[in-house]
Amino acid sequence: MKTIDASLAAPPRPKTRPWVRWAVLLTIAVLEVQAVTLPQLQHDQRMAPKRFASYFEYFAFELNEAVQPAEVFLAREKGDCDDYAVLADFVLKPKGYTTHLIWVRMVGQIPHCVCYVDQSKAYLDYNNRDVFFTLERSHPSLREIANKVAASFNASWTSATEFTYSYATEIHGWGATVVRTDPPKDDPALGQTNLSKIYVN
Repeated sequence: MKTIDASLAAPPRPKTRPWVRWAVLLTIAVLEVQAVTLPQLQHDQRMAPKRFASYFEYFAFELNEAVQPAEVFLAREKGDCDDYAVLADFVLKPKGYTTHLIWVRMVGQIPHCVCYVDQSKAYLDYNNRDVFFTLERSHPSLREIANKVAASFNASWTSATEFTYSYATEIHGWGATVVRTDPPKDDPALGQTNLSKIYVN
């Protein structure tokens, strides 16, 4: 019969408390949850602007030169304001919402993009994705939206432009523009075209 030297035997395993086991299992389950997919967003029967924002609470900020394809943004769970606004426009418009993509240029800041929703009288802003008020109330005018966006950066805005974006062609279509120094009475309404003023980088 073989004898084992007690000094070489493995020390007894400590007993695991039941709550520790449950915590580990829960952590594993959370880590295994996959990112939201584009079809899930598109087929969500309860989709609304506030519900859309709820999917992005834990997304990270990462500045990109171009708009990421929707599937890439969702899978990576990181992106910037135009990734978020363009996707909001893409998902909400087929659900019957009237949306407007707005590009705001500011002094000393990179331009910022939001998605205004007529029915909510508010805009979706990637900077608000993880706060209680995920929608920023605003009058439906380029000037008012630009004022609110700039205020959130403690900055002064120079121009605001409405635009469209196509994932298929990766092309921006530029629309009405408001310049801060112009008389407010001359401001075009959302949805109008004013191609004589285009202020983009």
